[in-house]
Amino acid sequence: MEVQTIKIKDLNANQLERAVGMLKAIAHPMRIAIISHLEDGKKLTVTEIHKLLNIEQSTTSHHLGILKDKGVLASKREGKNTYYFLKHESLRNILECVSRCSID
Repeated sequence: MEVQTIKIKDLNANQLERAVGMLKAIAHPMRIAIISHLEDGKKLTVTEIHKLLNIEQSTTSHHLGILKDKGVLASKREGKNTYYFLKHESLRNILECVSRCSID
């Protein structure tokens, strides 16, 4: 699968607004932790995520809602459970880049 290269100068105002919203949503330590658990195509429920991060389920739901609202995550209902996953696997590249750039 070929990855299309898009330059920032080629984005319209709406696309830039969506990109900014996604970056703002990601820019929180707990949300970065959530995303790190959803890399490589993993799908997890709220319960699984809150247990992994040792935070309240309501807090987990709040962060998942923000990430989903801004287009970072998607969800799929299967029976009684709703599974969350990265909407775009390439988002992990942003986190890898920030991690590498923050090592000084």
